[in-house]
Amino acid sequence: MQPVSILLKPFAKRFIGGETLEEALQTLHQLHHRGFLTTLDFLGESNQNRAEAEKAAEEYIANLKTLKKEGLDRNISIKLTQIGLEMDENFAKENFTKIAAAAKATNGFVRVDMEGSPYTEQTLKLTAEVHKNYPHVGVVLQSMLRRTPEDALCMLKEGIRVRLVKGAYKEPPSIAYPDKKETDRQYVMVMKRLLISGIYHAIATHDEKIIKEAIEFVKKEGIAKDSFEFQMLLGIRNKFAKKLLQEGYRLRIYVPYGKSWLPYMTRRLRERKENIWFVIKNIFRG
Repeated sequence: MQPVSILLKPFAKRFIGGETLEEALQTLHQLHHRGFLTTLDFLGESNQNRAEAEKAAEEYIANLKTLKKEGLDRNISIKLTQIGLEMDENFAKENFTKIAAAAKATNGFVRVDMEGSPYTEQTLKLTAEVHKNYPHVGVVLQSMLRRTPEDALCMLKEGIRVRLVKGAYKEPPSIAYPDKKETDRQYVMVMKRLLISGIYHAIATHDEKIIKEAIEFVKKEGIAKDSFEFQMLLGIRNKFAKKLLQEGYRLRIYVPYGKSWLPYMTRRLRERKENIWFVIKNIFRG
């Protein structure tokens, strides 16, 4: 193990379900027992080898079967570059379709994660195509991108479930808001549009101000608590997450696992300084 891995591993354990599926299952069972919904996220991206991409797709399929066997939420998050998008779009679509078929067979759900802006168009395109035959797939939209309101309307038109996040990638100002206030403003605007759509969406944020605004909005509009869900990452705002659960809101915890935890963490922390402050700040918040 490299020195940096040794230093970061105790820190990472708070945010990672484990290096193996067996370790992640323990975390999932604990969260399930406490009343949380869960999503399993097998770490990895940017595969440049077809065999490795196929292996990743097989892992996702095995995850769905195992989750069903264990009586846990059959809900997974996938990255299209992990299953071949950078090599061949059709190849990635084939792998994606196999995963979606496995989700249908297990009565599960597949969320397609949104990666950097070079993949935004392809991600939305493939999600819409696969969704036509497998409606139990959804996608992620990032409020930091200027194009997101239009993308949200397109996804709503297709009846696709959205997970709304702020975004963690470093993007140029020409396509993304460099100012946090603008990102937050657009997040709230898109969030409200999603909440009144009649489609089950996910409000994924740890921002207490935005969550309170969402709660005020759903109360005002008479939107049922079980018609949407809040989502948070493992190890962030634990006490606040519990409070929301006690108030009757549905709350899903994302549980990443895998041996690629070091690239996952270092890449996110390196890309945007805001990510570093986000982690540090929320370690000490309830």
